Amino acid sequence: MTSHGKRRAALIGALSAAAIVIAIMALSGIGDNLVYSWSPSELLAARQKAVGATVRLGGQVEVGSLERVQPGEPLRFRVTDGKESVAILANAVPPAMFREGIGVVIEGTLRKDGHFETQRLMVKHNNEYQAPEEGEMVNAKELERTLEGEV
Repeated sequence: MTSHGKRRAALIGALSAAAIVIAIMALSGIGDNLVYSWSPSELLAARQKAVGATVRLGGQVEVGSLERVQPGEPLRFRVTDGKESVAILANAVPPAMFREGIGVVIEGTLRKDGHFETQRLMVKHNNEYQAPEEGEMVNAKELERTLEGEV
């Protein structure tokens, strides 16, 4: 076989292998594992499609919507994009930076009753955090105030 024939056979073999891999991925339900990222407005516009699907919801914790609950109960609040808001039931421990008015990304599902249920709650933040200098005293009252959203 000539070098041209060998290259052609290798190319055909590589393309065939790629086609087989793509077919396997398509037939194995890879689409079921995709997670879409929506705003509250987009989620509510696609309500029927979103019910039961795994979705990432992004927005801000609506000021005045955070309900303090007893341990073991889901955390309740609303996420807004400034136009629409969605009621959230979070069965996750919130990050330390979590508070009203902060940006969040929540992965979960929209229930038929309109509540968005999640096991995964993440906050959006900038990277301006600076650890205290060695020997610097940390003001616990100031830290508590920032967690309560009174900044």
